[in-house]
Amino acid sequence: MSYLPYELEEDDPQLNPMGLIVLQTDETIEPEFSAYFANCHAPIYVSRIPSGAEVTTDTLAQMENALPAASDLLPKVRPYKVVGYGCTSASSVIGSAMVERMVQKNCNVATVTNPLRAASACAAEKGVSKFALLSPYIEEVNDPLRRAFAKNGVTMDVFGSFGESEESKVVRISRQSLVDAALNLGSDSAVEGVFISCTNLKTFDALPEIESRLGKPVLSSNQSLAWHMRRLNDA
Repeated sequence: MSYLPYELEEDDPQLNPMGLIVLQTDETIEPEFSAYFANCHAPIYVSRIPSGAEVTTDTLAQMENALPAASDLLPKVRPYKVVGYGCTSASSVIGSAMVERMVQKNCNVATVTNPLRAASACAAEKGVSKFALLSPYIEEVNDPLRRAFAKNGVTMDVFGSFGESEESKVVRISRQSLVDAALNLGSDSAVEGVFISCTNLKTFDALPEIESRLGKPVLSSNQSLAWHMRRLNDA
């Protein structure tokens, strides 16, 4: 065997890497992020976290203690400006502040965001506070989510759900089902916009149609998280 010479390239100081913690059961967030960040040169490093096949407040809460190990698997070449935790409902159960603390235990990151925190920031940016909530999950999961948004100044008095707890079914809910449900909820005169919750729902292709037909802002978990991560990383 011959040992061959090589040179090392310097990291581009203008390209801050981003971290993303994805649920084990999530089949959607990575392809949707690939589309959203197609023209972004900053790398996104992904780690996975164990998550239950069914979504309940108990399975969501269990992820709190797994967050340090998941963040520890992200590359440690240099500090991060932002890491995203890809679970809307778990963020409401665990709490955004606790999510950030647990991720920061083993990851050198300035800010940790999640879809709940991100959607709240996006709503404030748009000047909208009264949303209709569309969720795939059962009511024991939806209730803490609405309460968490309310604490962030976003009310969701109008809401609807597909009543599903199995992640393998959530990811396969059809585009037309999303469009129909969002239009139904968003047409209520009491709301200024629609929020579609869950990173495992395939929302990116449906958002423009829903927004165009409603004439109101429409946000989703993945769209909000991607927007917020990019905003924080560019700051």
